[in-house]
Amino acid sequence: MENILINQSVAILCDGNNIERSIHKLSNTTNAMINFDKLIPKLLNDRGLNRLLYFREGRSISSKFAGRLHENYYGSVITCHKSADIPLSIKATQLASKVDTIIIMSGDSDFVDLVVHLKGEGVRVEIAAVRKTAARILIDEADYFHEITKEDWFVYKSPKKTKGKAVKKSETGH
Repeated sequence: MENILINQSVAILCDGNNIERSIHKLSNTTNAMINFDKLIPKLLNDRGLNRLLYFREGRSISSKFAGRLHENYYGSVITCHKSADIPLSIKATQLASKVDTIIIMSGDSDFVDLVVHLKGEGVRVEIAAVRKTAARILIDEADYFHEITKEDWFVYKSPKKTKGKAVKKSETGH
């Protein structure tokens, strides 16, 4: 029997606020960010990426980050009026007939009903989240769970500011 290559199409929908809060909690800093260049290939595991959507509530996201997501993964940042739950759920439902697998990057139990619905539509649903902050019921309902660990994020150094100017560490003596 010859090897058959099965090509799965995957959409990754990220609840940015949930994932950011989770990694900030574990890293004890608000300067931690997901390293998408490490995490995305791990989540895809040689499957094809159809869409990468990063849902973000509230304050605007850096244009540099949005640009990198678009450049590297044709990803989009979607700013939400309030919580990402409803916009992410609507988009997941719209994508259900276009992809084989939807990976929801969130540990929020609000997505349990969405997972059940998508599975009922014949879509494989995977959750990617920090285990410590992810709802057990969400993990249990998913077809697969990807644990986001400290290897999947980095801590960036924010420039020190003095009178509106960024100061290099060497100038401050630290």
